[in-house]
Amino acid sequence: MRQAHIERKTKETQIVASVNLDGTGRYDVSTGIGFLDHMLEQLSRHSLMDLELKAKGDLHIDFHHTTEDSGIVIGEAVNKALGDRKGITRFGSALVPLDEALSRVVVDCSNRPYLVWKVNFSRPKLGDMDTELFKEWFQAFAQAAGLTLHVESLYGENNHHIVESAYKGLARALRQAITLDERAIGVVPSTKGVLSSQP
Repeated sequence: MRQAHIERKTKETQIVASVNLDGTGRYDVSTGIGFLDHMLEQLSRHSLMDLELKAKGDLHIDFHHTTEDSGIVIGEAVNKALGDRKGITRFGSALVPLDEALSRVVVDCSNRPYLVWKVNFSRPKLGDMDTELFKEWFQAFAQAAGLTLHVESLYGENNHHIVESAYKGLARALRQAITLDERAIGVVPSTKGVLSSQP
């Protein structure tokens, strides 16, 4: 089983996370930010990655540190669980609708982190959460997990629908990319013979 446990403690946040890439989509998430919890539950459920996350952060200041650091910790756990990345499909893509909104997410488990973010919101907040923080989470997650990640909102009007379709798109694309390819067990999916952060 491809599993990992990560703990991160700073003056701003204390976060503990565990992932099982070969799970069934079970989750136990608590960040103190209701909307973020809802999105991380979507990530777990639709990727079939089991996720446990407990975070305590300086929410009296704002939600930035907790949001960003949760992305870092989950990303680090995914990276650790992937190991040398032998046998994985590596690439994944998804088109995910939610009512009037449609998102396209494409991922490469390249170990060369990069985020392309083409998502716009018409409101500054969803509940108590600043909508600008969603990009921060995706950036932190992609960087820590070693993913090339493209996220694009093709269209939509409801901001909740837009961001939720993006998280579900990430889940489905990631599920495809981390799946073990039965025809390439034990083989690094790269002509270089290694998936590293170096060009």
